[in-house]
Amino acid sequence: MRVIGTAGHVDHGKSTLIAALTGINPDRLKEEQEREMTIDLGFAWLTLPLNGGEEIGIVDVPGHRDFIENMLAGVGGIDAALLVIAADEGVMPQTREHLAILDLLQISAGLVVLTKIDLIDDPDWLDLVESDVRQALKDTVLADAPIIRVSSKTKAGFPELLGTLGLLLQERPTRPDLGRPRLPVDRVFSIPGFGTVVTGTLTDGRLNLGEEVVILPAGLRGRVRGLQTHKKKEEIALPGSRTAVNISGVNVDQITRGEVIAHPGQYQPTRMLDVRFRLLPDVSGPLRHASEVKLFIGASETIADVRLLGTEVLAAGQEGWLQLELRHPVIAVRGDRYILRRPSPGETLGGGVVVDPHPKRRHKRFDEAAIQSLEALAQGSPADVLVQASLALGPAAVKEVVKRARLEVLPQGPTTSETGSGVQKAATALEEALSSNQVVALESGDPSPSSDILIIAQVQWSLLKDQARQIVEAHHRNFPLRRGMPREELKSRLKLTPRVFNASVHKLAAEGVLTEAGSWVARAGHEIRFDIGQQAAVKRLMARFDQSPYSPPTIKECQAETSEEVFDTLVEQGDLVTVSSEVVFRKSDYDGMLAKIRQVIQEKGQITIADVRDLFDTSRRYALALMEHLDSIGVTVREGDARKLRR
Repeated sequence: MRVIGTAGHVDHGKSTLIAALTGINPDRLKEEQEREMTIDLGFAWLTLPLNGGEEIGIVDVPGHRDFIENMLAGVGGIDAALLVIAADEGVMPQTREHLAILDLLQISAGLVVLTKIDLIDDPDWLDLVESDVRQALKDTVLADAPIIRVSSKTKAGFPELLGTLGLLLQERPTRPDLGRPRLPVDRVFSIPGFGTVVTGTLTDGRLNLGEEVVILPAGLRGRVRGLQTHKKKEEIALPGSRTAVNISGVNVDQITRGEVIAHPGQYQPTRMLDVRFRLLPDVSGPLRHASEVKLFIGASETIADVRLLGTEVLAAGQEGWLQLELRHPVIAVRGDRYILRRPSPGETLGGGVVVDPHPKRRHKRFDEAAIQSLEALAQGSPADVLVQASLALGPAAVKEVVKRARLEVLPQGPTTSETGSGVQKAATALEEALSSNQVVALESGDPSPSSDILIIAQVQWSLLKDQARQIVEAHHRNFPLRRGMPREELKSRLKLTPRVFNASVHKLAAEGVLTEAGSWVARAGHEIRFDIGQQAAVKRLMARFDQSPYSPPTIKECQAETSEEVFDTLVEQGDLVTVSSEVVFRKSDYDGMLAKIRQVIQEKGQITIADVRDLFDTSRRYALALMEHLDSIGVTVREGDARKLRR
């Protein structure tokens, strides 16, 4: 599931656009509706015509400069942005500030929505506005973003907007499931009869109904009482989804915006961050050591003191290393993006990426070794880069992961020192990732950098393994008398491609997690066991077969004696053989009848229905059903009123 967010100047039609697209008014507050201006975050959702009818969440943010900090609480968790610009006004101050924030957060998927075109009669004016917009986008992550002209009033341009958005999201990888869910809280409220509810965009893992969670950094514990996505109840909330969590054991006044819902023991709060920082080129002044700033990360906001490393001052447009000392603890991991603002007068200064969320100490500001260490940490080893690429792609061919990691492999053409070093770099990274078990090969063979062998990040393999085990075990609990779960059903539940599914099942079988047999999969060691009552019913049924093996009870009579489920199990296990919709024989009796029929035909050259009836002292009904069955499976062939063995 994906989440998109709006951005843009106040009164450029963001909320009106979302309401027209979805039928949901994102301005939920009475004051917002009275002032016709977004103050806080709004939420909606829609189903795209492409992407298999994918449902996406929408975060609508305020455009007014007074509420820019509310905007920052919602824009960090989005997959793509709609930069909304009114055709009658063009690029405005908050347009540029919001664009700068999108650039700092590296939200590269996005498109520009030129709204209110119904107010413009002159097409040349629209071309001029587009030219100005394209100039504003230059040198940002949205430099090549499509520009779509729309009217929220007439809905002109909506089909193109939705189609372009669908294509844009198709190219974006889904959020990886790293097994360590975190939900930055952007809204807290209470529902009578249910209690505390928090909302946010879930990342890095899934939340399950009934499990224990911790609210960080406070450390309060609760339990997931309910989960909803777009007002639909869910048992599992997936990464990338807009999620509402009903938490028991915690009061609504104990949680605030910016806190994080997570699994116990997986995250630790921090009050110090080592970060790479870029100061915007159009700020009012340089950034100096010991400056006081506002830090925005996830949905949280706190005051931080800046420690500039390696320099006394950063000039506009420059990059550098900072160590941020925070007034209040936050939850952060390496690779998180953040924004810094000047508290007063309010101004977005810049932002960057967290390199070390838990520094061991305060760095000496001009310690060259410390700065070199941060440089190396920011780059990551080739193996680290490969693992991150694998996490982003999920199960994929080695060559695709290497390509994603930008570890250049040029297997064709003459080898030079440059291409040779590229191949060796990729091979070394792959070997290290596999040997350290950070990446797992799903298929046998030599996983060279240019190979098609499927690999998967270890953390994702562990999650897939647990998920498959849980699904199969649940199937065994629900259907204890079935030998296993249909492979196609498990594939559908896991939502895997045929190749990835087959490779995964083979590996799960090799690891002793599952067993596979034809079209079935089962938990390793699974055995069908009848309870005492079922055992007694089976014993009574077999006694009836003993009394009349060649004129046995019909299928309906067998089901009445035991149950449909027990009967089906006896057939699946091979104890009974059905020869028609009514007739069934015990396997041992069926084998004996087949052997005698073969013998008679070999001696006499043929056999008739009457011969079969007399041979087994049964009725024509049973004899006919048996012989038609043998015809259908290719043992015999009918010639007139007789049967012969099929050659």
